[in-house]
Amino acid sequence: MSADLAKDTPTPPTSPRGAARGLVEAAVRTGLLTGRFIPGKAVTLRGLAADLGVSPMPVREVLQRLAAENALEVKANGRVQVPDMTPARFDEVLKARLLLEPELAERALPFLKSKNIRDLQKIDDDIDACLISGDAESYMRLNHAFHFQIYQASASQVLLPLVDSLWLQFAPFMRTVYGRVGTASLEDRHKEAIEAMKTQDAAALKAAISADIEDGMGLMGKAILDAAGPA
Repeated sequence: MSADLAKDTPTPPTSPRGAARGLVEAAVRTGLLTGRFIPGKAVTLRGLAADLGVSPMPVREVLQRLAAENALEVKANGRVQVPDMTPARFDEVLKARLLLEPELAERALPFLKSKNIRDLQKIDDDIDACLISGDAESYMRLNHAFHFQIYQASASQVLLPLVDSLWLQFAPFMRTVYGRVGTASLEDRHKEAIEAMKTQDAAALKAAISADIEDGMGLMGKAILDAAGPA
């Protein structure tokens, strides 16, 4: 990970005690979600602190929290890495997404108004452009934005943090997948989801989200894991 991570990270709200930690957490989460952390490749706590221009203490706190979410591993020597993705772990993450995300989308549906849908259509148009251009990092950022603009409308205090944690766990691996196969062949079910939102069809929305997860993550990622064999 490089200093570009800090440059591209949205500035979090500042407070006397939490500004440094907020910066670090926003930067590391952005790095995980856009694939700037590579599974199995370690970075140092001090190196990460230097990239972000902060002391090691807030970095250590954030990394320990993300380690508790299974998004990172903190080694005894202070090095940090994304855990390797095994077939068993991949299956669990996929099944959890299929259980939780369609449910969140259904809960969000009554709160998604015309403006929300227009915003989602704009994001999806930008996603299509990224798929054509091969910009995997922007695709990942926008794909996360599309899904979480839906899910956040649910205002769930239980399911939303669980799904957020799942995305932190699988996103770095998927970035390596896109690096191997490119983005031109990727398909999503966003347009089906948008149509279901327009008609307030909960069953159709859940089906679109499920199919999007299976198509985008399940089929492609599982095939690569199977080809690689057990970890």
